Amino acid sequence: MPNIKLPDGKKIPFSKSTDGFEIAKKISKTLEKNALIMEVNTELKDLSYQIKKDSSVRIITSKDKEGLEVIRHDSAHVLAMSVQELFPGTQVTIGPVIQDGFYYDFARKEPFTNDDLKKIEDKMKEIIDRDDLTKREVWERDKAIKHFKKIGEHYKSEIIQDLPKNEEISIYHHGKWHDLCRGPHLPSTGKIGKYFKLTKVSGAYWRGDSKNEMLQRIYGTSWPSQKELDEYLKRLEEAEKRDHRKLGREMDLFHFREESPGSVFWHHKGWSLFQTLIDYMRLKQKNAGYKEINTPELLDKSLWEKSGHWEKFGEHMFTSETPDEKIFAIKPMNCPGCVQIFNQGLKSYRDLPLKYSEFGKVHRYEPSGALHGLLRVRAFTQDDAHIFCTEEQITQECLLVTNLILEIYKDLGFENVLLKYSDRPKIRVGDDKVWDKSESALLEAIKKSKLKYEINKGEGAFYGPKIEFVLTDAIGRDWQCGTLQVDLNLPSRLGATYVTSDGSKKAPVMLHRALFGSLERFIGILIEHYAGKLPLWLAPTKAVVLPIASEFDNYAKKIFEQCMKAGINTEVDLKNQKINYKIREHSLSKIPLLLICGEKEVKDNTVTIRKLGSEKQETLSLEQAIRNISQKNKFPIN
Repeated sequence: MPNIKLPDGKKIPFSKSTDGFEIAKKISKTLEKNALIMEVNTELKDLSYQIKKDSSVRIITSKDKEGLEVIRHDSAHVLAMSVQELFPGTQVTIGPVIQDGFYYDFARKEPFTNDDLKKIEDKMKEIIDRDDLTKREVWERDKAIKHFKKIGEHYKSEIIQDLPKNEEISIYHHGKWHDLCRGPHLPSTGKIGKYFKLTKVSGAYWRGDSKNEMLQRIYGTSWPSQKELDEYLKRLEEAEKRDHRKLGREMDLFHFREESPGSVFWHHKGWSLFQTLIDYMRLKQKNAGYKEINTPELLDKSLWEKSGHWEKFGEHMFTSETPDEKIFAIKPMNCPGCVQIFNQGLKSYRDLPLKYSEFGKVHRYEPSGALHGLLRVRAFTQDDAHIFCTEEQITQECLLVTNLILEIYKDLGFENVLLKYSDRPKIRVGDDKVWDKSESALLEAIKKSKLKYEINKGEGAFYGPKIEFVLTDAIGRDWQCGTLQVDLNLPSRLGATYVTSDGSKKAPVMLHRALFGSLERFIGILIEHYAGKLPLWLAPTKAVVLPIASEFDNYAKKIFEQCMKAGINTEVDLKNQKINYKIREHSLSKIPLLLICGEKEVKDNTVTIRKLGSEKQETLSLEQAIRNISQKNKFPIN
């Protein structure tokens, strides 16, 4: 006779075992209609799951995050069903939920076409109309392996073989079709709705390993309503226009080459933008008490073994063996090198907190299929900093870092920031008592900041808990950028100590902090956020001087020289072309200001200013124009 406790504290008694259908019905007819899955004592379950003892239950609908995820999970299953009904012999592999949608990987010789995607969508709608019932079964491991091998699903049998021995083998049936899956799932396919769209096909290696077979990945998106689907597709369309790779070419910022995959070839203008961000950060960090350092890119394997990185990240490191048989690794992060600087010379509690910043170039092996312009690279620059402090200073220093991050994001046009707190992962270093201390201190700092936050259970770094700073761009996309991590493990592993007030030696706490995360990635985000129309102080070229005709070239040169003298990075276009053509060309290159001069401007010693994205023009004296531009060209630092 279970008592069911609802989120509002109300309890509903049942005379015998019950399920989610009965509970939802007891609450309201509306909830009975809208129920998708349920949460039983913090675990997500199918509505058909039998509850035999007192439990806390939350009924989940499409308004909940978990409800949207299960809609997308079922959409992935129906995608696989459709593909196998339309193209017999196609093997299914994995089909997870991802941000804003889902995908499924298929093993098939013939490539899927755009026409195929339309056929698959139509078949998915047909299956949804069939409203096939969902049923969960638990199978013996050997039975499952033999079954999937028998029906030609070799990838599925391989997945089952690799599962931990104690893991339950659950099989979900949707009508006659079935798949290996943990669940939970909707009661039937009809619950999905028809608010979905298949978006693209791409290649994907089996298990992400380039040594394995190439599969075909079909991406899709699914939403609770047509309105939400339409809004998302509109965002996708807008995102395509803002693609930093396309804008990077138009703005002459950077390019990539096969000779160095995942590494950026910065052009003059792109490198200027890169250095402007660094100069801005240098000033912000100097004002906040940071000391800039630089550490070697190549370090002996033994240091990475001591730090624990070799065991955790070894497969992602680029290594080199020297003729004397020593193994070196190109650093994938800056932390161990920074500790070596801290270790030079005796440190006292009076020296703490000690803040070291570093614009460190790091390298990490990313599968070629995962590379994506500036957003996912193999070589990148971290705006790293490490703060060495006492345990008593953790909360205050975390608050200072949080405030600094928010200031910087605001300066760069991002005001909507969410914090995500991640605690200890399953695979980690250090004693649990140490983790208790670091988690408690970091969580206290978050609460004192009074900012909105979410908790990601088990997603911390292997050496300590962390905060991720997630910002929202101009079209509503979320980007995880900055990180703050509390580390009570690495300093002691690498022999870092300071002298306490009683004369004893103690390992300091180490706070790992990155504000942009990666400069390369952040520049990609900035370009897409502003659609290439960067604020004047960030833009590589602030203005281009355009004479209306060649007889005004000398005056155009004068404007150019005075702008450059005032520290305004300017170009002058003396090409023998019509003014409208020049305006169009430089507007496409996203130049913030066009400085136009003709007979009237020469006579009056003025200049006509045209701002990017506007057809309005303003004529000012040359002196006033330069003064106004100079003011807007300053770093936004108080």
